[in-house]
Amino acid sequence: MAILSLKVRVAEKGVLKTIQFDPTTIVYDACKIIREKILAEAPIGPPKDYGLFLADDDPKKGVWMENGKTLEYYLIRSGDLLEYKKKIRTLKVRMLDGAVKTLMVDDSLPVGQLMIVICARIGRSLEVAFGFGITNHDEYSLVRDLPQETEKVNTLKKDDVNKLGTLTLGRSKEKKMEQLRKLLHTDEELNWIDHSKTLREQGVDENETVLLRRKFFFSDQNIDSRDPVQLNLLYVQCRDGILDGTHPVTKDEAVQFASFQCQIQFGDYVEAKHRQGFLDLHEFLPKDYARSRDIERRIYQEYRGLRGMPEVEAKVEYVKRCRDLKTYGVTFFLVKV
Repeated sequence: MAILSLKVRVAEKGVLKTIQFDPTTIVYDACKIIREKILAEAPIGPPKDYGLFLADDDPKKGVWMENGKTLEYYLIRSGDLLEYKKKIRTLKVRMLDGAVKTLMVDDSLPVGQLMIVICARIGRSLEVAFGFGITNHDEYSLVRDLPQETEKVNTLKKDDVNKLGTLTLGRSKEKKMEQLRKLLHTDEELNWIDHSKTLREQGVDENETVLLRRKFFFSDQNIDSRDPVQLNLLYVQCRDGILDGTHPVTKDEAVQFASFQCQIQFGDYVEAKHRQGFLDLHEFLPKDYARSRDIERRIYQEYRGLRGMPEVEAKVEYVKRCRDLKTYGVTFFLVKV
């Protein structure tokens, strides 16, 4: 049987050496041979943290070789280059409340498997602080914060939702399509990371910060004041959906949501403090309502009636009302036929 003569690079040691392998050697054993022949006198770290990488001119097309597969499985030829390197990399994850966590993850695993680790580790730190973590990892995903080509300049009002129905546009109505795209907050706006691919395959490097966001809502009804961590994550996502127009609301509903947000952020209403001009209305109302006359006074009227309500209970009520909206759990798509 032919012998494979492969170039093996250990960049961490600055070593490049040619080693002969049997094509039927499994990757796990090949790693062991490399450690014995190159790293026996100067180990570089726990073997479980390292692996074999079949490099390509395009970094996104390189392949982490699976421990249980043989070398011949990867159609390797004599003279090919393999890299023995660390699989563990850093990943910066931003929560919806702005907090950023830096985690160590396995670069060889698809994102779907990483979500178990990400939610467990973030949940563990939250559990220390609050007593609860993130257990429903299958409902979460990561979003890349990439620049949008067009800025969303308007907010879809609740009355508009009832008029839309099913939108079918001909080829000659591209302009109308673009106008609707500015009104409807569609799933196209979010750059969800593909769970079936690795971070490297999708070009997510260690300098990039990704957003941890709820994508599915299987267990919403089970989230209440007894689970403050999950409640806060859900509240922040609901709040952002109200403010950016993902969940269209009437003016009266917008005022009610804003009053609960005030109770959550500021505690009880204080007449001497909460006066006209205190609020940055763009942080409490959808864009179109923020310009409405006398709306801050209306918010304070509602806010005054919430005296004595704890922050957690205010979040529960906010989320409960958001769940009752017609667009909650709905994703908009623009379709051309």
